[in-house]
Amino acid sequence: MTPGARIQAAIELLEQVWDGISPPNVLADRYFRKRRYAGSGDRRAINQRLYDVLRRRARLDWWIERTGLDLQPGGRTRVVADLAVAERTAPDEIAAMFSGVRHCPGALSPQEAELADALYGRPLRHRDMPRPVAFEYPDWMDASFAALWGEDTEREIAALNEQASVDLRVNTLKATPEQAQKALADAFIDTEATPISPLGLRVNGHPRLGGTEAFKRGLVEIQDEGSQLLALLVGARPGMAVVDFCAGAGGKTLALAAAMGEGGRVNGRLFACDISANRMERMQARLKRAGAHDVRRRTISAKDDNWVAENAGRADRVLADVPCTGTGTWRRDVNAKWRFQPTDLDQLRQTQLHVLRDAASLVKPGGRLIYATCSLLQEENELQIAEFLKNQADFSPLLINEVWAETIGGASPPTGPGLRLSPASTGTDGFFCAVLEREK
Repeated sequence: MTPGARIQAAIELLEQVWDGISPPNVLADRYFRKRRYAGSGDRRAINQRLYDVLRRRARLDWWIERTGLDLQPGGRTRVVADLAVAERTAPDEIAAMFSGVRHCPGALSPQEAELADALYGRPLRHRDMPRPVAFEYPDWMDASFAALWGEDTEREIAALNEQASVDLRVNTLKATPEQAQKALADAFIDTEATPISPLGLRVNGHPRLGGTEAFKRGLVEIQDEGSQLLALLVGARPGMAVVDFCAGAGGKTLALAAAMGEGGRVNGRLFACDISANRMERMQARLKRAGAHDVRRRTISAKDDNWVAENAGRADRVLADVPCTGTGTWRRDVNAKWRFQPTDLDQLRQTQLHVLRDAASLVKPGGRLIYATCSLLQEENELQIAEFLKNQADFSPLLINEVWAETIGGASPPTGPGLRLSPASTGTDGFFCAVLEREK
């Protein structure tokens, strides 16, 4: 593909990202499956431009607005701005790539040409930019982040804008970490042990893993180290009754199945629940590959579900990884930060409390409820736990460092009322976890 054709592909993908709800990596995979002619170099270049523009969106929009031109930010406009500002591409070179021939973008409009001229050589970050613009996050979250991190806000946010590593969890139903690492090495994939999770392998680079024997045989699953730690903190063991209440795609379900493994099988009762029948159906292939044949899947209703009522007080462990804003996963889903508004947060908080109450009803006396989000906002984390405990006197929070010592071993990262993980502090995605025990 020519440089111009690669730019056109990136523009098309950008428009799809902003118009939809799917993460950029999902849309990119879908795009390239229909375009087999795109070689590995083309894919790398297109993906790089896609993510670069997504990570610079706020700063590019700020510069576009400063020109005073009547241009709405979109795929073409932002790519032109990015070429001029971030890559310092001369206006005539930009015009040459926007030729309209051989799959290149159509010729620049007079205003787009003026935009390229006006922005050429400008610095990507300017001293007049407000902090949310300079560090690429919605301005309505600024007060929340400042209250949480104080003088560390900029360092924490900067880490959220970096590219995430590729982490794998070793599936102990089928392999030891050493066996999995050797199988990956046989496929010329270099890994090293993750710094915190005892079951994690961090991939050097970003190779394609789907075709490797280690992946196809279910020896490893792609899972961020932080997510692995949350699953370990559940403390699932063979013989227990465990519920993954918001199972989603099943990543933590698979980790719980491995924790309950005995003799290569799941020993106990493990339920994966979700309100989406589609997600429950898609999970089946992952369970089969992992050898987690004994997991019981349940599609439940958002309200007043019969299965929840029938199984009240029966579970040793219930994991409630609730829907949230996903602020902790911005490294992976760069566009997620622009998807929510304050009113959406209010709605999510109501949903979280409802899910938390339903999940709590499943916990037996002496059992544990594990509340988790991939959000960094206190409104979805510490404040939610405090609100829940106001009306649930039979639950009490456990000290995370003690739960950590019991389930993972060794010393935990610094903790408060719950466990907080972030790219800047732990090198993981951002997560929150609180462990609550029901009185006997």
